[in-house]
Amino acid sequence: MKQKIYIDTSIVGGYFDEEFREDTIKLFERFEKGEVIFVVSDLLDIELLYAPDYVRDLLLKYPNEKFIRVELNEEVFNLANTYVKEKVVGKTSIEDCRHIALATINKVDVLASWNFKHIVNLERIKGYNSINLRLGYALLEIRSPKDLIRYEED
Repeated sequence: MKQKIYIDTSIVGGYFDEEFREDTIKLFERFEKGEVIFVVSDLLDIELLYAPDYVRDLLLKYPNEKFIRVELNEEVFNLANTYVKEKVVGKTSIEDCRHIALATINKVDVLASWNFKHIVNLERIKGYNSINLRLGYALLEIRSPKDLIRYEED
């Protein structure tokens, strides 16, 4: 079964960022080859509205059928608010929490992000997953693309 990878806005932007470009392109190559499925959300769509055209247009070069689409709903808002209420992150990180909640509720295999401050951060991951378990959700794997690309065998 193909791995379902939820991508946040930092992954799309990372495709064009000098620091993250190489590993992001390798992750997109896995997607293009059909090795993984990208899960995208309406929250990603909203955030991309404020991005430069070339970033916003990256996902448009792929047919919609290649993605699994998930949507914001009351359950997502409630779970995201719980992360903030329990002080996993502050109120200013509510959008990051919504990405976490979208990935959790939709049972993806892993969430990919370049956001090391609020998402790909061991203490934060422990906090998100502690709440997830307490509320009956599964643990969520959170990784950077470096952990999701394939390396050639020596």
